[in-house]
This record gives sequence, C-alpha cells and structure tokens, in this order.
Amino acid sequence: MSEYSHVLVAVDFMPDFEQVTRRAMQVAAHGQARLSLVHVVEFLHLDLASELVLPEDVTLETQVIETARNKLAEMAASMDWPGEIKHHLETGSTKHEILRVAEEQKADLIVIGSHGRHGLGRLLGSTANGVLQGAPCDVLAVRIRPA
Repeated sequence: MSEYSHVLVAVDFMPDFEQVTRRAMQVAAHGQARLSLVHVVEFLHLDLASELVLPEDVTLETQVIETARNKLAEMAASMDWPGEIKHHLETGSTKHEILRVAEEQKADLIVIGSHGRHGLGRLLGSTANGVLQGAPCDVLAVRIRPA
C-alpha cells in the first residue's frame, strides 16, 4: 500500500459517516499522514412560498452554513485522531469543491463514501464517480454498508 502524506475525507452528515472516516484514519495512520475533512453545502434553488418570513439580517443560507460548520467541527472533534484535523466547509457543486480543495491542499488521497447501489451504472454514486474521474490524486471509495 502506498503511503500518503495528506488524506482528504469528503463527508456528509449521514449516520454512516463513521465507516468512511474510520477507513480514512486507517490509511492515514499507516503513513502518518495529515488528515483533513471537507463538506460541501450544495444549494438548490428553491422558490419558497412568500409566507416564509426571515429577519432581514438572517438568511436561510446563512443558517444552513452555520449549522454545517458546527456539525463539521463536532465531527472532527469526535474522531479518535492524535493530531489536528483540519476541516473545510465549502459551498457550490459538491464534486467541483471536493476536487478544488484536494488540489489546493495538495491532498494525495481523497476518501469518499459510496453506497454501492445495484447495477453497473450505479457502482459509484454520481458524486463519487465525478470525483474519481476528475481527481488530481488517488481516490478511495469506501462502500457504505447499511447498519
């Protein structure tokens, strides 16, 4: 197995994220690599009913980003890792942002979860497949098994 110097873990906030982070930590520990997390908030353009009223200085996007920032920090703090875990919260296209952060941070391995749907066309999810196709480094797709 190659030894990596910087492992970037793409995470969502599904309950099974630990399967992905556990595998990433195993690989990173093997080569004493740095470990970073990335989570992407991908906004869908919604036309909300006019009944939704938010204070002028608070937007729905701000609330979503702040919630994600807190969850990502909690996730990093909960991981049993001896060193610092940097975490990156990005907004935009999930695939593009993961690839951008990997390149900017000089990651040499991206670890991402895959739900292993049935059928060859769904071997990897669209995000995992997109990351695999465009990655500037190695990609490890961790098959997420139902609990």
